[in-house]
Amino acid sequence: MPIDLHRSAVVADTHNDLLCLVVRRPRDQWAAYFREHWLPQLVAGGVDIQVLPVYIDDGFRPELALRETLRMIEAAHRVAEGNADSVALCLTGEDVRRTLDSGRIALVLALEGCPQIDTDIELLQTVFRLGVRIASFTHFGRTALADGSGEDAAESRLTGAGVAALAEMAEYGMICDVSHLGKRGVDHVLELTGRPLIATHSSAHALRAHHRNLSDEHLRGIAATGGVVCVNFCAGFLDEHEHTLDRLIDHVVHVAEVAGMEHVGLGPDFVDEVLRELFPGNDSLVMGGIDALACVPGLEGPRGLPLVTAALTDRGLSAEDVARVVGGNVARLFDAELGRSRHDRRPAGDLAGQSAR
Repeated sequence: MPIDLHRSAVVADTHNDLLCLVVRRPRDQWAAYFREHWLPQLVAGGVDIQVLPVYIDDGFRPELALRETLRMIEAAHRVAEGNADSVALCLTGEDVRRTLDSGRIALVLALEGCPQIDTDIELLQTVFRLGVRIASFTHFGRTALADGSGEDAAESRLTGAGVAALAEMAEYGMICDVSHLGKRGVDHVLELTGRPLIATHSSAHALRAHHRNLSDEHLRGIAATGGVVCVNFCAGFLDEHEHTLDRLIDHVVHVAEVAGMEHVGLGPDFVDEVLRELFPGNDSLVMGGIDALACVPGLEGPRGLPLVTAALTDRGLSAEDVARVVGGNVARLFDAELGRSRHDRRPAGDLAGQSAR
């Protein structure tokens, strides 16, 4: 049965902006709010690995970006410390493995966009010391490191600071995330990188010609690094009109066909609840050229993740392949790369069939 497969597999969500809501509460409520509001959703969805992006709203840029980043990182630590029986903040692949073995959810910190870094790339190591293990260089627009996909007309590659940042991250084991990066920037990263990449929340351009989605060439390039492309669930990135679970599965299957079954994962980008709290009373909200409030029915949040496993099974994928897609591939990548310096790398074991539950 699909629900049994979902429960037995490692389930990894590589993009949920829940920290944006945690830090809106008083600091003495951060851990309790997560425990009462988000933990039940993650458990209901069977989530074993949760990547927590640190996203800085425009109102904090540029002067307050670093301060807000530190608040969000502190919030993640307090969430983990206040819910140590259920979650753990993981710094290495070994941490992830131990956390799964203990039946808890592995939390992994990521930077989304790097506005807090600017050209001071030494701050990447500072946030690495504080627990960040993944970083992307841009959001939709321009940063000191690179251009986002919204600036594709500029045909821009990484800046000098971006090239230095990529090398810096490779030294100590921070995984580069190419989601949101402009197409020439992705080309540039693929030319330079010597380590596996991740796209934490990107869908297939061949099925939906939106600048946020990755071309087949880029899908193959990321796979060639040993990386993983995690498909975004936001309805507007899946299709202009067909906002269905079946269309989401089309994107997953396409990535698997182009990049290989070992290189596809799930990056839901669950922002519905976040945006409805930040922008109350809106029926629609256009961001990045799509209605960010448009959701695939049933996939408004983590509770719906078992629907994806069932749909993948219905599409004819084997149990082994479903387990890879829903989290095994991401777990394998983290086991090999997370927090590992270039002097301390080793092949990863296959975690596709293991689960905390």
